[in-house]
Amino acid sequence: MASSNSYKLRCSIPGHEMDVRGLASALFPDGAFVSVSRDRTGRVWLPNSSPDKGFTEVHSLSGHSNFVSCVCIIGPSETYPRGLIATGGNDNNICVFTLDQSQPLFTLTGHKSTVCTLSSGKFGTLLSGSWDTTAKVWLNEKCMMTLQGHSAAVWAVVILPEQGLMLSGSADKTIKLWKAGRCEKTFEGHEDCVRGLAVISNTEFFSCSNDTTIRRWLVTGECVQVYSSHTNYIYSLAVFPNSQDFVSTGEDRTLRIWRQGECSQTIRLPAQSVWCCCILPNGDIAVGSSDGIIRVFTPDEDRIASAEDLQAFEDDLSKTTIDPKTGDLGDIKMEDLPGREHLNEPGNRDGQTRLIKDGEKVEAYQWSVSDGRWMKIGDVVGGSNQQTSKNVMYEGKEYDYVFTIDVNEGGPSMKLPYNVSEDPWLTAHNFLQKNDLSAMFLDQVANFIIENTKGHVVGPALPAGGDPLTGGARYIPGASDERPGFGADPFTGAGRYIPGSGPNPSAPAGVADPFTGRGAYSSAALRQTATNIYFPKTDGVSFEQANSSQIIAKIKELNGDAPQEHRLSDEVLESLERLLVSVSEPNSSNSPPTIQEINLLWKASHWPEDIVFPVLDIMRLAVRHPQVNESLCGESEGVQLCNHLLSLMRPEGRPANQMLALRTLCNCFGGRHGRALLLAQRETVLLRAADLANVCNKNIHIALATLVLNYAGCLHSQPDLEAKAQCLSVASRALETVQDKEAVFRLLVALGTTVASDQTARDLARSLGVNSQISKYSSVSDPAKVAECCQLVLKELQ
Repeated sequence: MASSNSYKLRCSIPGHEMDVRGLASALFPDGAFVSVSRDRTGRVWLPNSSPDKGFTEVHSLSGHSNFVSCVCIIGPSETYPRGLIATGGNDNNICVFTLDQSQPLFTLTGHKSTVCTLSSGKFGTLLSGSWDTTAKVWLNEKCMMTLQGHSAAVWAVVILPEQGLMLSGSADKTIKLWKAGRCEKTFEGHEDCVRGLAVISNTEFFSCSNDTTIRRWLVTGECVQVYSSHTNYIYSLAVFPNSQDFVSTGEDRTLRIWRQGECSQTIRLPAQSVWCCCILPNGDIAVGSSDGIIRVFTPDEDRIASAEDLQAFEDDLSKTTIDPKTGDLGDIKMEDLPGREHLNEPGNRDGQTRLIKDGEKVEAYQWSVSDGRWMKIGDVVGGSNQQTSKNVMYEGKEYDYVFTIDVNEGGPSMKLPYNVSEDPWLTAHNFLQKNDLSAMFLDQVANFIIENTKGHVVGPALPAGGDPLTGGARYIPGASDERPGFGADPFTGAGRYIPGSGPNPSAPAGVADPFTGRGAYSSAALRQTATNIYFPKTDGVSFEQANSSQIIAKIKELNGDAPQEHRLSDEVLESLERLLVSVSEPNSSNSPPTIQEINLLWKASHWPEDIVFPVLDIMRLAVRHPQVNESLCGESEGVQLCNHLLSLMRPEGRPANQMLALRTLCNCFGGRHGRALLLAQRETVLLRAADLANVCNKNIHIALATLVLNYAGCLHSQPDLEAKAQCLSVASRALETVQDKEAVFRLLVALGTTVASDQTARDLARSLGVNSQISKYSSVSDPAKVAECCQLVLKELQ
């Protein structure tokens, strides 16, 4: 049973590189458990005898080609007396491992989407649930039956001790009881997605939901109790051996311990999403969260972490920022908050939250019964309009910061003034220009500003023109756009030759198109209008910017070093230059490209992959031109073009080629022939493009998101549900791995465009769990367009 003592930190295990999505207590070795993560690995942990009372990784599991979302232990058998480990992933597969091999013993295939939940039963039976709305029963490496009946993703499955009974919980808000592959009963009561199930006995079980409640059910159908304490989605449950007490975790950053039907202890973690939990044989609790750290909590005084580690955990917690818009703290009226003296009054219950004003700051505290004190759990941000006061004078003006920059060792120091309302990239760019420094220092200086003003950047200033992202003339294929704000074009870069980039036009003020940047985007002004400016977006988004002279210079440079058999003749180089000039402004009075020039471009695009990128940059620009679009995308040549670009987009290919091939496909939508080609090749193109979500490159992610958006725009007015389903699936899958806010924004617009005015598409999006997947973006403050677009998509999906 749950110990009557309060749980405290035993240890923190920073073993994974990304979110820890699943945990399971292992049967062997004694005291071990298994974790799985978005970093595509599973890991086996064994308690060690060191003074830190921690765990040691004794085994690593690999075999999934995408992130791993769930894990369970298959009990011992004659063949495998130590049992097996089963993991499910976003690659639609289930991998089954022995405890001494890092590669799968075998792989189960059959699901058509992410496998997000697993449960094992007697005789080696395995039950899986998937986003494809089905559950499957596996035995002896074969699928024995498919459980069909849910209308949305199956987020949770469990096998009841009584032979033949199985439960599935779904995003359709229901739980189903199955016997011999047939649905015997449907449980209704939850008001949102069912996320977790846990067995109490042969006749009872718990469920948890996005509706913030936990329910206790009889298998006969009655809900006998509802537990409320969480303030956000609840993701996981685990039951103590006494079959009464249990633990839960969720999106409100907490682990909650329930005794005798009441929440007896709340432990807040310094991570937004607490995805999973499991109870170890000794009664300790392991939890996994979005910061990639596994934390183990214990009620045993002998296993509690050292005073230093406990203080470090509390310090991490106190440094977190809490956005009141997430609802984690309930409804907040900032003007009614008391001062620090309020902390002198003891709390009423463990986990009680209290907000206080400390000068211009708002701090959150939580009452700890075991310690008899208020513990700081973070600073509340976004609840007031406080600004950093300017107090540093430089050259007669006040600034928030004046940094001393040492660019060259032994050289003179330089002063860099900065206000938190400014764009750090523009500030860095202007600093380098003013001091006649090389653009190679741009990233270094901008990142220095960002690092040294963390928590104080309130938003970017909009430049009137020029390039706020980069400087100089260095060609960097696939260079990342780190800027968090907007310039003249929020979709593409410029300046220092980045493939697919070029100088920006100046942007007029006011609310305009957040896609092209032809006007400065103002969220404050937007909120005064009732118009959804984001979706449906049916006109294609293209990558227009370029610096023609730098592209040609790079081709000539690479050509000079190329092997003789690949060297382009002067005639070809001149032809490419003429074509580039004529397509740089498709609507200008320049002479149109000739058939010979287009043919030479096609031939040059088959240069060796390590040097072809500047030619691909010309092709990206050229396909916008009506004549090139017709010639390269027409019926006879179009499939060849598509196949060539897809070959450059292989997951193992070069990032610059992947990015430029994606951008070329995006620009093909600008012409009638290109649109027809890409709609005909949709399934193949999106399948290949979706794999690039796993490449860690922001520019590739933005290009991928734009491709999905352009497809969504073309399909908006068409009743092709299969095509829309693929757009939804690719967008949903990409959102699991993409981090860049611009890419996220475009994927949100793609989702909005797909579901707008189409009830069937909306139902399909709900079944994929899109609501809960994107809800975290509804409180993003920078850039504001992400939250605003997300809220509009969520409204569509209500």
